[in-house]
Amino acid sequence: MKKSPGFAPAVSKGKYDSQKAWGLLASINLYQCDPKLINSPKAIKKFVVNLCRLIDMKRYGSPLIERFAEGPLEGYSMMQFIETSSITAHFDEQDNRAFVDIFSCQYFSAEKAKKYCHLFFKAKKSKMKVLIRN
Repeated sequence: MKKSPGFAPAVSKGKYDSQKAWGLLASINLYQCDPKLINSPKAIKKFVVNLCRLIDMKRYGSPLIERFAEGPLEGYSMMQFIETSSITAHFDEQDNRAFVDIFSCQYFSAEKAKKYCHLFFKAKKSKMKVLIRN
């Protein structure tokens, strides 16, 4: 499979700095997650609070966690402002998937974030794409 231009599995701090980056975006897809976790606003809140601590992001307010839509699209979505941008997540209850996007103008370890997401939601498989914004 051909890689998308500009995307990489992980970005080092050196590469981030050398490109005079404006920010870093990590898009993390999680598959075969624990349905109890992706269906729990309490678990989702715990997830994002701990993720922010792990990647050294200062939260701005509490996360917004809402359940909406109908049929196969029904599920929770989460948005957390951070001092340097935002973290969003969308949860697919039908197929037990989670989609997490972290964008920050402050460098963070995307690989560390991916591992945490994978472990927290007990995913059987995960993928990540990282993009330097400049």
